Amino acid sequence: MRFLNQFLRYATFAAAIGGIWMMTQVLQLIHASESATIPPPPVAPPTKPFEHNIAGTGILEALSENVAIGVPQAGLVTEVRVKVSDKVKKGDEIMKIDDRELTAQLITQRASVAVSQATIELKQATLAKMQDMLDRMNAVPDKRAISMDDLKNRNNDVLVAKADVSAAKAQLLAAEAAVKSTETLLERLTIAAPRDGTILQVNIRAGEYASTQPKAAPIILGDLDQLQVRTDIDEQSATRIRPGQAAKAFVKGDTQHAVALKFVRIEPYVIPKVSLTGSSTERVDTRVLQVIYSLQRPTDPPLYVGQQMDVFIEAADSGVR
Repeated sequence: MRFLNQFLRYATFAAAIGGIWMMTQVLQLIHASESATIPPPPVAPPTKPFEHNIAGTGILEALSENVAIGVPQAGLVTEVRVKVSDKVKKGDEIMKIDDRELTAQLITQRASVAVSQATIELKQATLAKMQDMLDRMNAVPDKRAISMDDLKNRNNDVLVAKADVSAAKAQLLAAEAAVKSTETLLERLTIAAPRDGTILQVNIRAGEYASTQPKAAPIILGDLDQLQVRTDIDEQSATRIRPGQAAKAFVKGDTQHAVALKFVRIEPYVIPKVSLTGSSTERVDTRVLQVIYSLQRPTDPPLYVGQQMDVFIEAADSGVR
C-alpha cells in the first residue's frame, strides 16, 4: 500500500512536468506561426510625383557650387575678418596670413633701391667729370700739345664711366623689381573673396596655422540667394536621363512640401558614389551620374546648404525591358 501511494505521487508529479513541457512546445509553435508585425517608418516616404520616375539623392549647395577658400602658402593666421552668414563682395578682405618676414625683407629691398639711386648719381657725376676732361683735351687747337695716349685714355675713361652708369641703372631696375615682387607676395597673404556671396563656414581662427592642403577648407563661400541640387543618379538609371527633364524634390524628413526644380546641366563624367543616405540597403560600391537642378529658395520650409533631398525626375517610360 505504501509503495502504491509513492508511485501515484511520483506519477502525478511527472505528468505535471510533462504537461508544462507540452504547453511550452505548443506556445512556441503558435508564436512561430504568427507573422511579425512590421512597425511603420518614422517618416512616411514621399509620394512619387510623376507616372514614371527616376529617383536619386541630392545635396543642396550654393548656386555655381560652394567655394572652398584656400591660402597661397602655409602660415600663421593673424586675422580673420569675417564670420558665418556675413555677405561679402568680390575683393573684400576675409583673412590675413602672417607677413612679418616679407615685410622685413621689403624694408631691406627698398633700402637697396635707395642705394642704387645714389650709385647712379655717383656714376653720372664721374661720367660728367670724365667727359669734361675729354672735351678739354679735344678743345686744344694744337694737337701736338697733348699726348695721343692721354687722349685715348680719356676717351676710354668716358666709355667706362658710361658703362658704369648703365650697370648702376640695371641694378636699380633689379632692386625695384625685387620690391614689386615682394609687394605682390605680401598682397597674396591678404586673402580676398573671389566673388560675391555669403560666408557658409569659418573653420580657422586667428593664431591657428593654415595649411595649403587642409582637411577642411579654412573658409567656405557660396551664393545663398539661389540654391542648386546636385543629384546622384545610379548608373543603372543613367541611360534614362535626358536634358530638360522636369523634377521635384523633397527635403529629408518632409514629405509634404515638394520643391520644383529647374534643369541646369548634366555632369558628363560618371563618378564613384560619395553621398551616403544612411539606409541599410544602400549600395556604396556603385557609380553615379550627377544632374544639377536649380531652385528658388522658399521661405517655408527653410532650406540649408548641405541638406539631403529626395529627387524625382520625370522619365518617358518605366525603364523596364
